[in-house]
Order: sequence, then structure tokens, then C-alpha cells
Amino acid sequence: MRPRARRKLARGAGGLPDQRAARREDCVKLGISTLRYQSRKVFDEVLRRRLRELAGTYVRYGYRRLTVLLRREGWQVNAKRIYRLYREEELIVRTKQRRKIARRQRVRTCVAAGANECWSMDFVSDKFADGRSFRIFTVIDQFRRECVALEADRSLTGKKVAEVRERARQERSGLPESTTVDNGSEFSGRALEAWAIVNDVQLCFIRPGRPVENGFIESFNGRLRDECLNVEWFSSLEDARQKLGKFRERYNHQRPHSALADRVPAVFAALHRPEKKVSPQVWAGEEAHTPPLPLQTPSRLLTRSGEPENSRPGVGQMKVSKVGQIRLSNATVCPKLNGFLFCLVRR
Repeated sequence: MRPRARRKLARGAGGLPDQRAARREDCVKLGISTLRYQSRKVFDEVLRRRLRELAGTYVRYGYRRLTVLLRREGWQVNAKRIYRLYREEELIVRTKQRRKIARRQRVRTCVAAGANECWSMDFVSDKFADGRSFRIFTVIDQFRRECVALEADRSLTGKKVAEVRERARQERSGLPESTTVDNGSEFSGRALEAWAIVNDVQLCFIRPGRPVENGFIESFNGRLRDECLNVEWFSSLEDARQKLGKFRERYNHQRPHSALADRVPAVFAALHRPEKKVSPQVWAGEEAHTPPLPLQTPSRLLTRSGEPENSRPGVGQMKVSKVGQIRLSNATVCPKLNGFLFCLVRR
């Protein structure tokens, strides 16, 4: 029997005044002092009502996310108190029990360390009210956990995928270095491959039958299915696009994400906004049109390991060495180009 049930039985057994008095008299006759705890718990009906309202609005949110939403509204509550009320109000979300499988050796995948470093793409299918099918193209940023694109259409080819990526590029002012995708025909076709080559974006294909290697987009697709597709009723394609746009707005600006310390992806993205890169043609502290100072021969020059001193280059010359075969002493600017290192010594 659970402790909650035992406390309920104890309150029912000792709740009558005559029973409490009889128990006290028995203890006095035996010479035993009694000490009974009187609960001072406040019946928080206002908090219960607000909890029911939030649970009715976000039907697939658990007690932890509801706790975050209540704290944002100013309630001084913790997760244990909300869990107790959550259980008493019978608001528990029913989840599908996963089938237990044998343990396998897992391969560690690369993790994005910055914004716009790696995205993930996938497709989700659903149906309209009249039974017609449509597809949803989903794109997220692995580092920010932000929904980059959410496009619905009856048919999504590689050319349409490239068009959605172009719109996302204009919206976010840039493209990622790589994109993790599965082996679908839309991603492995020539249209998207040509677009990726032109825009210098690497397509990282997972192994066939291993969707866990693209776990970020699979997790997002599960949230999309659970909180939007299984709740909403789509009458047409335009209606589906409007509702998906509202879900994307709520996901990026309202929904707390546990992997981001219960922040929303938009706030986390603002905290990790990438800095603007300085052009290699601009010298430190100078404008782009300012010419660099003339090169001169300093007292100590870069020399190859084991090379005599009389083999130094003259004034205004550059010494080219392969990476790993030079000794840096007075170098100030060393831009890397095609596997070689051009070292310029400034005054």
C-alpha cells in the first residue's frame, strides 16, 4: 500500500473527536506523553484551478513544464508540490510504453558546439479531415534546439526542399556548415546535391535504418506529433500551414526546453548569437582600404628547422613552409591557404 493511501486511512480512523479522546486517555493511563502533529496545509484552490487551465491548454505537457509555466506567472511553487496537485487532479499524461530491447553498442555522434553549425532535416506525414495525405518538412538547429522551418505541402521534392532552405537562409542570414539527413530520395537526389555544392553545405547522411543517429530531429518530430498533429484538426492545406506556423511560434518563443535549462529556444539563441567574422583583408585596427606597412627584415626571421642563418629571405619576400615544419618567433599575421602557411613579418 502506498504511503498516500496509508495516510488517508489514518486520517479516517483518527478523525472523530471521541476516538482521539479515547486514544489520549489510554496514553494518560499508561503514563505515556502524547504529541500529535496538526497539519497547517492550505487548500490552494486558486493554484489548482490555474493548473487545470494550463493542463487543458497544453494537453501534452507534464508536471515539470507546467511548473515552469507557473513560475513564469509568479507562483512560488516547486516541482514536488505541483506533482502532488497534478496527481490529485488526475492530470497525468498517458504515454506509450516502449518495448524493451537488448543492449547494443552505440556509436558516439558529433555534437554541434555553436549556432548555425549543424542542422537536421526530416519529413512527417499526416492527413486532412477528408482523408487526403500531406507531408511536413521539418528543420531544426541542433545547438539552439530552434525550429528553423516547418513547411507543409501535398508533395515535397528535392527542388522544394532547396527553396525552403533558401527562405531559411534569408530569414537567419546564413546557412549551416553541415546538415544531418536520412537516405530519402528528396535528400539524396541531384537537386539538393547541386544546391549543397553551390552553397558549400555538407550533407551528412546517417546509416540506413539508424534514425537514432539523427536524434535531434526525431525528438522534435515526436513533440510535433504529440502536441500539434494529434491535437489539431486540419481541413485544408492553408489551415494546416497556419496552425503549423502557430506551433512553430509557440515552440520557439513560449515552450520551455529541458535541455536549455527550461529556457525557450529564442532566448537561448539570443544568448549564443554568433559574432561577426572579420574579413581576412582587414588588418587589426585598420580599415580595408589602408595598405599594410612595407615588409622589412627583422633581427630574427622564421627559419626552417635545421636551416642555416645565411639562407634567410630578403626584404619584401615571403617564406613558404608546410604546416608543422616552421618555428614561429616574431610572426604577427599567418593566414592559412590550401594547406600552406604564408607568414608575413610586419614592423
